[in-house]
Order: sequence, then structure tokens, then C-alpha cells
Amino acid sequence: MGLKTKEDYFDSLRRLNLRLFMFGERIENIVDHPIVKPSANSVAATYELAQLPEHEDLLIASSHLAGERINRFTHIHHSRDDLIKKIKMLRLLGQKTATCFQRCAGMDALNTVSAVTFEIDREFGTDYHQRFNAFLSYVQKEDLVCSAAMTDPRGDRRLTPSQQKDPDSYLRVVDETANGIVIRGAKLHITGALNSHEIIVLPTRAMRPEDRDYAVACAIPSDSKGVSYIYGRQSCDTRKLEGGEIDVGNPDFGGQEALIVFDDVFVPRERVFMMGEHQFCSRVVEVFGAYHRSSYGGCKSGLGDVLIGAAALIADYQGTSQAAHIRDKLVEMTHLNETLYACGIACSAEGSELPSGGYLVDRLLANVCKLHVGRFPFEMVRLAQDIAGGLVVTLPSEKDYKHPELGQLLQKYLQGVPEIATEARVHILRLMENMTLGTGAVGYLTESLHGAGSPQAQRIMIEREANLEHKKQLARDIARVEQ
Repeated sequence: MGLKTKEDYFDSLRRLNLRLFMFGERIENIVDHPIVKPSANSVAATYELAQLPEHEDLLIASSHLAGERINRFTHIHHSRDDLIKKIKMLRLLGQKTATCFQRCAGMDALNTVSAVTFEIDREFGTDYHQRFNAFLSYVQKEDLVCSAAMTDPRGDRRLTPSQQKDPDSYLRVVDETANGIVIRGAKLHITGALNSHEIIVLPTRAMRPEDRDYAVACAIPSDSKGVSYIYGRQSCDTRKLEGGEIDVGNPDFGGQEALIVFDDVFVPRERVFMMGEHQFCSRVVEVFGAYHRSSYGGCKSGLGDVLIGAAALIADYQGTSQAAHIRDKLVEMTHLNETLYACGIACSAEGSELPSGGYLVDRLLANVCKLHVGRFPFEMVRLAQDIAGGLVVTLPSEKDYKHPELGQLLQKYLQGVPEIATEARVHILRLMENMTLGTGAVGYLTESLHGAGSPQAQRIMIEREANLEHKKQLARDIARVEQ
């Protein structure tokens, strides 16, 4: 097939038989559930935009395996231009959805496994890279969505995986047969889990020899026997059950995370890409971290564009757009947002070729990018809420707005600039609430802070990549000192 349409994607989700629990109940119709559907719409946008000629350059790539046109989300980067187009694509999708569109982690996982399997094979004479390419060919041909399952529960974080009181605190191999392996455990915070066709399991940390049962990477269909999903709640999520539109804030799109439980799940040998090679777990984490941390320079700047636009509109609607302090706040928001994008472009432009032939972003700049992402959106949200005023959190409900008696009062007392409809102001305020406090804040603020690792993880990598000895020598050379 190569390139799915939006409709093809929804049809493919309906053919899945996922075991999902939400609010203590088993959910049968996942695709059309009012809480899940907006997140599926966000993923569908990655298919819909790929069909438009004006976005073809960003969303379509050529497979290095088959030479055919594929969705860039299934592509292995083979140049700096690929890395740059990825960032531009993510910004575009952030602008179109104002939320997490959920295919980034899977794309970054594909590129990580492509790179590391090649390196493992070179070291140990395994055939993981060949297995992975067969899997990748399938993903590209069918234009599938992959979720990246990396983060384990981790239990007592003072201890390594093999030292845990509960051995299932990290996902592990519990059995091996001639045909494959059996895995048990859980993965947390998995973005787009319910909207994915495949799960790519990755180790979450460096491992020791005694942790080799936990050193596993593999891929399984998302509706495999033994896989269960527990939906992650988001602030204001039940507003989607009320049947309205205004109070939701972002009526068409949303993000989604879930806890995935793997209860003795069988993985065919051809879908196993690492099993016991503990020496390469840290390599997986570092490569995935670099790819995914650079991604945030694209998607979060796209969301930032929407938030800046909403803040500017509210200023127009309230008659404050020409106030010097409002204009200065919008300038500051723009400055912060463009800095994120610049970091994403910079680490891509400074990317280099891997032994596998793929391209990896500059790891130092990627971690600088993500460290900024953990800060700047929070300041942008503060400025946006400052511009919007208190109504962003005290606005009456949509039912009050549509009430035959109360609606007239709200039309009267929520009016801003006379020539702007009160309803327009209410819609934008709710969008701002969604992005800064509600379900949309998960894909903007929470992901900005914790996605792809917390800020301390980036600081650790920045220290490793800083090359202080080189900088010391530069200073010695200029100052003409030997020590």
C-alpha cells in the first residue's frame, strides 16, 4: 500500500482487538469513544496532510529499502536534509493539531533500532539488523503507526533491574523457545498506544551483565495476546463526554497516553532485535534520547505557534493588542518559541552519518534543545495566561452559555470589543485553557518537561558531550600556558 489515507487509518484501527480499560471498565469501541477519538484524529492528520501536494515535500520520503514513496514517519533518516525536514514536518503538524500527534516516538524508535541493531551485529555477529529491516519493510509498506514502549515502572530506583524486589518492575524475558521469547512487565506513559498498530519495546536504561534478561528490544502487534492497556487520565478529560464543543477547547484533536501491561506475551524470533546484549542498552537510550529530544524542537514550536496566535487573538478581542506590555509579551513568546525551533534545526543541520548509513542529530545540541523545551513553554504559558486574564480559568460552562436565560447574560457580560462575537472570545479562551491547563497541556507542558527524559537526563548528557578538555586546551592556547 505504501501510503494510507485518513479513512484507511481509521478502518485499520477498527480491525484491531485491543484490551483497554478506562475508569475501571473495559472499553470495546475504542476508535469512536469520545475520549479516545480526538487523539486518533491527531494521528489521522499525519495521513491526511501526506495526501496534500503542498505538504508532500515534508511528509513523503523515499524508502531506502524499496525506493518507494512512504510516509516520513516510517522513514530512516539518511541525510541532514532528512533530519531537517523531520523538524519542519513536526512543526507543521503541531500547528495543525495544537496537541501531540503521537507518531514521533515510534519514528524515533525505528531510527534507533535501525542504528543499534547494525552495531550489535557488527560486534557479535547476530542477524538483528536483517530482522529489523524485514519488519521495517512491512511497516513502510502498510504505513503503520508504531508506539515506542521504553519507560518501565522502575520500582525502587536505587536498585538495578535484577535487584528489584518485584522482578517485573522492569520488562524482562521470562522464557525462550526455539521460535521466540516470552516477555513480562509493563511500560508507562506510552504516547499514542491505543492509536498504534505496532509496539516497539526498548530498554529504558543502561544494564549490567546480571540484568541481561531485561536487555530486550522487540516489536509486537498492538493487539497481541497478553497485552492490556490502562488509559491515562488527563485534566478535564470527561468534558469530552458532555456532548458539547466549546468547553473541550480543542474539539477535534487531542493526545493520549496509556500504561501497557505485558502478561507473558510471545514474541516471534524474527521480531526480536536485542536479547541479552546488555552492553548496548545505554547506546539505545542515548540514540533514542538524541532523536526524540530533537523532535521536541519541532512539535512544541508548532504548538507554541498556536498558543501565540490564541494570545494575540484574545488581545484583539479584549482591545488590549496595542498596549505596549501586551506587544512585548507576544514578542517574548515568539522569541522563546523560535529558540526551540532553532535548536531543533541546529542539531539536525549538525547531524552526522552512523555506521549503519543512517544519520543522527548532534547529541549535544539535541540535549540543549530539550533542556530549553523543559523551560520555555512554561514561561510562554505564564505569559499567555497573563494576556488572557482570569476568564481563562473562571469561564462559565457551555451549558450556561446556551441556557435560554443565562446565555443572554453571558453574551452581554462576556462581550469584549463590540465588533467581535462573544462566542469567538469564549472559544479562544477555552482553547487557551485546554493548552495550558486541560487535556492539551499534557501534550504541551507535561511532555515538554518529562518527555524523552526529565531535565536532569539532559544535563547529564550535556556534561558528557561538553568536551571540556578541548575547551580547556583552547584557553591554554590563547593564554599561552602549559598547565
